Amino acid sequence: MSEILVVDDEPALLRTLRINLGARQYAVRTAATGGEALARAARTSPDAVLLDLGLPDLDGMDVIRGLRSRSAVPIIVLSGRADAADRIGALDAGADDYLTKPFLMDELLARLRAVLRRPPVTVGPAAPAPVIGDHTVDLAATTVTGPDGPVRLTPTEWRILSLLLAHPGRLVPGRRILREVWGPAHEERGNYLRVYLAGLRRKLERDPARPRHLITEPGIGYRFEP
Repeated sequence: MSEILVVDDEPALLRTLRINLGARQYAVRTAATGGEALARAARTSPDAVLLDLGLPDLDGMDVIRGLRSRSAVPIIVLSGRADAADRIGALDAGADDYLTKPFLMDELLARLRAVLRRPPVTVGPAAPAPVIGDHTVDLAATTVTGPDGPVRLTPTEWRILSLLLAHPGRLVPGRRILREVWGPAHEERGNYLRVYLAGLRRKLERDPARPRHLITEPGIGYRFEP
């Protein structure tokens, strides 16, 4: 029996999918937030994930990246976002398929059968967890642990940090971060990033005034230096 993890914050849709998948002999687990989904996937290793992009805590793109950092599990996105840019972004982030809501249940089931028929991918050892100062970042579990215990990051801080950690040692333009975190209408709001990066450095860097890992390239963007 294949285990399917369904990630969505709409109770009615979760219930519908649980009933329809259960009727076809799938074991169904559900999660209403990105953090819960990543934690559950780390514990149970589902055979496939059905994922909404509009979650209350993390953007679905970050959930895809978190899943991909640990697993080759098939991911089918179920989203109300119909723009081609969203579909391309999700597939580039690691999703295997993309269905726009509302969708036909028979089509979803056919696509689910298709991804489950694919031969399993052999995944090598997981990359070491990123370290920032004295803090270890677990993207899959969305946790940061320092010498004094867990450190809480806001959803926006997580989105910014996930984007930087996805490109270690490489410059990420500030406009790109603003576009992916806040949307295209905010590409000129560089002050947003200055405030949030200062907050991340206070929480994670040993010396926030002289950061070693979360680097600013003035007038251009930001970089995570491992």
